[in-house]
Amino acid sequence: MLSLDLFRRLSGPAALVLVTATSAYAADMGFVLENEHSRAVAIELHGKETVWPGNDKVYLIDPGAIKEVTISCTPGERICYGAWINGNDGIAYGVGPDNDRACHDCCAICVAHTMETIDLTP
Repeated sequence: MLSLDLFRRLSGPAALVLVTATSAYAADMGFVLENEHSRAVAIELHGKETVWPGNDKVYLIDPGAIKEVTISCTPGERICYGAWINGNDGIAYGVGPDNDRACHDCCAICVAHTMETIDLTP
């Protein structure tokens, strides 16, 4: 993070370049996760090198529920979802539980301050 003292000592284009470079590194992006199944679903978001929520955890969405999550990703990074029926990963959506399935319309590009909806319907 750029300190206020350092910012004051910099002037002109150098300050602009430094501020632009530090603020462009990560973007906060939101996802609305909707589960229209009669059973709970588990969802992970997969980036190039990161999985959200990570640490062997998943977003667990109850039947009929909607959950909003925000991730910090690299602008331009491709984010895909993998979802499955909780307790039965044989019924999977998107890139699946192991991020190894081909999918259509299951990915978004990381853009700061945007919101994507993932609607899981049976």
